[in-house]
Amino acid sequence: MATPFSRKYKCKDEELPVVCNIAADSLERDLADFSAYSPKFSQGHLIDFRTYIEKVFEIVLPQAEIQLQKVITERIVGTLDSMTDAANRLSGYIKFSHTDHSDFGITLLRKAINDGDAEGGIKSLQTVIANIAHFKEALVQQGLTEELISVFATATEALKVDKAEQAKIFNNRKRIVQNNLGLLNGLFDQLTEICTAGRILFKASDPAKLQEYTFEDLKKRVRRASKPGKKVSKDKGEDPAVTDEK
Repeated sequence: MATPFSRKYKCKDEELPVVCNIAADSLERDLADFSAYSPKFSQGHLIDFRTYIEKVFEIVLPQAEIQLQKVITERIVGTLDSMTDAANRLSGYIKFSHTDHSDFGITLLRKAINDGDAEGGIKSLQTVIANIAHFKEALVQQGLTEELISVFATATEALKVDKAEQAKIFNNRKRIVQNNLGLLNGLFDQLTEICTAGRILFKASDPAKLQEYTFEDLKKRVRRASKPGKKVSKDKGEDPAVTDEK
């Protein structure tokens, strides 16, 4: 038996209302069969189930928060993209200096830019900044300016601020979900009733419908739909002459 602080369901919190939405669509289609089986599965029951789903959606995936996360993500991608020119310029100065600057951080920075990876961007920028400080005299002789140096420092701080904001939103949402586990467990209880009735009704007569009332099959369906496509690397237009710096 689940406690107020444990989950009855074995899926991600944000997957639960999506699974329930699919089940609600199936229930609406098969409502005549359900109602004939038990009067508890009425049109009002379906409406209440959908209302419950919307309440849980607002707990685990609130629209205002989704929009804020989108803005932050776009800002992170913009900050990373803005580093392409600075990375290319610095690569030239590294090459011109004719010294051993292996593991300078440029390659990892470019990877973070292509992946839109804020954490990777912060780590690689910190490496780049440390190496600029170490080899500054030689790089300045080749044309490196304080203005360009400040571009790397400013980007690092901007990424740190946005990552911290993302973490704050995530942790706050995690606490809210934890405080409302009773509501989520209640939704799962309703889903379980619907799936139990669905399996009784269609186990012997309709294998396809049976899957639609099986939690594990519903969960797999949601995860297949949410799986991202293969990411295509962005062409940043680096000069081939400077892409071999680390």
